[in-house]
Amino acid sequence: MALSPTDVTHLAAVDTRRAARVLSEVRSAALSGRPAPLAPRPVIGQSWERVLRSGVDPDRGLRSGLLSMDEVRRRRESSALRHVLPVLREGLLSVADVAHHIMVVADDEGRVLWREGSAPVLRKADVLGFEIGADWREDVVGTNGVGTPAVTGRPVQVFASEHFVRSHATWTCAGAPITDPRDGRLIGVVDVSGPLETMHPATLAWVDSVAKLAEARLREMHLRSLEGLRAVAAPVLARIDGRALVVDRHGWTAAVTGMPYTERLALPKSLSAGLRWLPALGRCSLEPLAGGWLVRAADEPALRAASRIVLDLGGPRRRTVRVSDGAGSWTRELSPRHAELLYLLAVHRAGRSAADLARDVFGDPARTVTVRAEMSRVRRYLGSLLEHRPYRFTESAEVEVVLPDDSGGLFARTATAHAATSGAAPAGTHTATADTVSAPVRGSG
Repeated sequence: MALSPTDVTHLAAVDTRRAARVLSEVRSAALSGRPAPLAPRPVIGQSWERVLRSGVDPDRGLRSGLLSMDEVRRRRESSALRHVLPVLREGLLSVADVAHHIMVVADDEGRVLWREGSAPVLRKADVLGFEIGADWREDVVGTNGVGTPAVTGRPVQVFASEHFVRSHATWTCAGAPITDPRDGRLIGVVDVSGPLETMHPATLAWVDSVAKLAEARLREMHLRSLEGLRAVAAPVLARIDGRALVVDRHGWTAAVTGMPYTERLALPKSLSAGLRWLPALGRCSLEPLAGGWLVRAADEPALRAASRIVLDLGGPRRRTVRVSDGAGSWTRELSPRHAELLYLLAVHRAGRSAADLARDVFGDPARTVTVRAEMSRVRRYLGSLLEHRPYRFTESAEVEVVLPDDSGGLFARTATAHAATSGAAPAGTHTATADTVSAPVRGSG
């Protein structure tokens, strides 16, 4: 009887070796282009496609240079992960050691910063290069329990030959991303790994639960820091007439005066004191405070000059939006999902409905709730530059898109959908169709 990917997952819990043999056949067939006995799980198949585009050698892989211990220490001290390490240790290490696993904590760049657990398994990990300071991004070492959750933004278990590199096929890994509750950005990944025979189907849920406990600890710390900022803000705001508020460095509001309370003020990533234009308030003056900013809104809203928006997708890992206008300019780093949504709006200047965007991004027009939630987050920092019903850039904005020289792997589903619906030319060219007023598009080189 033919197996399905779900059957293989269940089989791995009762007959590890047979499941490993099946997955080895699937991997070999996928890499050689032959018909496979069954399709890989979607999360694994999509990862293999990304890794193949990255040029990772499936037979030998790649070992990047280790960070120096001085650099590891610097990253440890500057990472928010250090605050949740006790939570991760308490939730994972006692069981991991008994179950012959190790716990690995990597930063947002896939660099291993902490690694603890079963001593024999740690020695085996050394052989694979799974060491302190090693680079375990997906596009460096292939599908794995550190790099793949970082790309997908969700927990992933990688079993046996679901790993892209052959030498990793004797391992089982389960990793979950840890995000900063202040802005939703990835700060790292926690992974539990061990030899093949240690595989258990409940490991992924266990690791994900502990990662969520770590995020809850970060949320508690943030609330405490806001309370401290409120003590600073109260006497400052008491002396101010007009509209003003005090926010932390991520825009979360500590206190307001002369205006309705808003939970968060969208701030550009690059910010300095002086006059600035902010989407929610218009022209403002910003003054630094200990742990945040004093933001004073102008008494009379100034007419805003025409805006120029540059959506820069040219970097291999860093994607940004830059806005320039009469009040200056600011830049914000984008998550992969926000970069994809803004790219769609840039090439469809006439606008896209929530259903259109859901179809473009997920292949499912019914996922409008997810799209609306993401677009609500985007509008926090782009404000009046984005309109809705349908979602679109404002007509007065000049929008430019910068694409990488090789854009074949950029938003694969989106590029296909755009080409199918608008007859668009390949990425990196200037396009114009009947239903699309395209932004200027140029390569990054």
